[in-house]
Amino acid sequence: MNTVNLLKIAVRALANNKLRGFLTMLGIIIGVASVITMLAIGQGSKKSIQAEISEMGSNMIMIHPGGDMVGGVRQDASSMETLKLKDYEDIINETRYVAAVSASVNSSGQAIYGSNNAPTTVYGISPDYMEIRRYKVEEGDMFTEKDVTTAAKVCVIGKTIVDNLFTNGENPIGKIIRFQKIPFRVIGVLESKGYNTMGMDQDDLILAPYTTVQKRLLAITHLQEVICSALQEQYTEQAMDEISEILRRNHKLKPEDDDDFTIRSQQELSNMLTNTTDMLTVLLAAVAGISLLVGGIGIMNIMYVSVTERTREIGLRMSIGAKGIDILAQFLIESILISVTGGLIGVLFGVGSALLVNQVAHFPIYIQPWSVVLSFAVCTVTGVFFGWYPAKKAADLDPIEAIRYE
Repeated sequence: MNTVNLLKIAVRALANNKLRGFLTMLGIIIGVASVITMLAIGQGSKKSIQAEISEMGSNMIMIHPGGDMVGGVRQDASSMETLKLKDYEDIINETRYVAAVSASVNSSGQAIYGSNNAPTTVYGISPDYMEIRRYKVEEGDMFTEKDVTTAAKVCVIGKTIVDNLFTNGENPIGKIIRFQKIPFRVIGVLESKGYNTMGMDQDDLILAPYTTVQKRLLAITHLQEVICSALQEQYTEQAMDEISEILRRNHKLKPEDDDDFTIRSQQELSNMLTNTTDMLTVLLAAVAGISLLVGGIGIMNIMYVSVTERTREIGLRMSIGAKGIDILAQFLIESILISVTGGLIGVLFGVGSALLVNQVAHFPIYIQPWSVVLSFAVCTVTGVFFGWYPAKKAADLDPIEAIRYE
C-alpha cells in the first residue's frame, strides 16, 4: 500500500472522530504554545537586561574603596578614603586599555527652586562621565574641564528634576537652583533615559564638577568612586588589570597584601543577570515542556483506543493482503498527523500569546525562530515516539483473531 493511500486512510479515520482528535491535539497545542510563550518571555527579559546594561555602558568599570580592618573590625567601604586624586590622574595618564575616566563623588539632599523642592542626588563627575554612562545633553551645554578646575557652581540636570522644580514650564537653562544652601546655575538638561531594569530613575540626578561637590558640599579631598570605560568590551579584563596594578603601586601594597580597593565591571553584572535569566528561561521551558509530555501520553492513550476499536478492520485489511508494515505505517501516520497538526496550531497560539503578553502586560518578548522550529520538531518526535507502540501492537495482531474480535 502506497503512502498516499495510507495518508488518505489516516485523514479519513481522524475525520470520523473530529472531537476526539481535537481533544487529543489539545495537549500538544497547549504544550507547544506554552514552550514558545515561555521562551519568548525569557529571551525578551534577557534582551531587555542586555539593552539596559548596554545603555549604561557595557564596557564600564567601577572602582570603589575597599573595606579595611581596624582593631580586628572590618570598616564600611563607603567610609574609607583610599581613593585619591593621584589615582584618578594616573589612571588617565598610564593606561592603554581605558578610553575614558571620571572621578565621582555624590551627596543626597533637597534641590530647591522658588517654592518647589525635591529630594535628589548631586553627582560630582568629570565631563568624561557622559561618554562612560551614555548620557547626552538635550538642551544647553555640558560643563567643561575649566569648570572642574575652577570648581564652578554649575550643573546639568535630568528630566525628573525639571518636572519637580520647574512646574510652570519655564526653561531651566540659566536658572539658579539651590542644593544644601549652595547655589548652582543650570547650564544644561539631559536627554531622558527613564527607569532601568532595577527600577531606578535615571533622570533623577544633578551632575556637577566633582571639585565643586568635594569642596562646597562634602568638604573632602578623596574620591568616593572612579568610573572608567574600556576601549571595547573585550578589553575590559586588560583594563582592570592595568588599573589594579596602578592602584596597588600608589597605595604601596606588598605582594601579600589584600587590595584596599574594589574593581567591578558592568560585564560581570551582565554575565550574572544573563545567566540568571537563562536559568529561569530553561526552568520555564521545562515546566511548559511537561505539557508536551502529557500531550504525548494522550496521543498514546487515544491510539490504543483506536487500535482496540478497529481490531476487526485491521484483521480484514491483513486478510486481503495488507502487511504488518502497512498497518504500522497507517497508525503511525495517524499519530504523526495528530501531533503535527496540534504543533502547527500550537505555534500559532504560542506566537499570538507572546504578542498578547507584550501588548497587554507590556512585558518584553523576543521570539527566536529556533524556539518555534524546536517546539515543532519536539511535537513531531512526540507523535512518532508515543504512536509507535500502539501502531506496533496493531501490526502484530493475528489476522484471524482480529476478525473474530468482538
